[in-house]
Amino acid sequence: MFYLTEVEDYVRVEPKLFGLPTEEAVEKQLRETYKDYYNKELGKVITIISVLKINEGVIIPGDGAAYYRSRFKLIVWKPELQEIAFGTISEITSFGAFIDLGVMRGMIHISQTMDDYVSFSKANSLLGKASKRSLKQGDLVLARVVSLSHKGDEPKIGLTMRQPGLGKLEWIKEDQIKKRKKEEKVLKAEEPKEKAKGGKKK
Repeated sequence: MFYLTEVEDYVRVEPKLFGLPTEEAVEKQLRETYKDYYNKELGKVITIISVLKINEGVIIPGDGAAYYRSRFKLIVWKPELQEIAFGTISEITSFGAFIDLGVMRGMIHISQTMDDYVSFSKANSLLGKASKRSLKQGDLVLARVVSLSHKGDEPKIGLTMRQPGLGKLEWIKEDQIKKRKKEEKVLKAEEPKEKAKGGKKK
């Protein structure tokens, strides 16, 4: 889930930025500090939107940098359980697939790729036994976040595509067409019954 959030913190501005106007130096330092930054509570920082307020700088003895208590606005992405995520298959392995979610990577176990018995093929794809559906690198998919582990620098995101409305985009379209045809067939079968009821006289 994407969020627009405000943060208040001390920004350590390095001496190499002292020649710049304070606001520019703080913003430049923030962009450097928060590049590829992830925090369990905050999420993954996408970009710095703006610096809202900068207080007087503080120098700490023995540290050549200046510290400015600042308030700034960020765009972050924080993965949440049950969230639907759009992504691209970036890698296929014998145990599943990795999905590039744009901001982070998620992993989908082979058993969660589709509602079918799935096997790993020599052509570097995952194949469904009954459905004959295949999943390969570069495919666009919709998946649901089902697990989050916060060990390490970034969370491990577990995904599933077995639920209705999820999976490779082509599969979703195929399922929608099948469902529509099935509904039309049911309606056509019910039409003669309705006409027969309407034609009866009391």
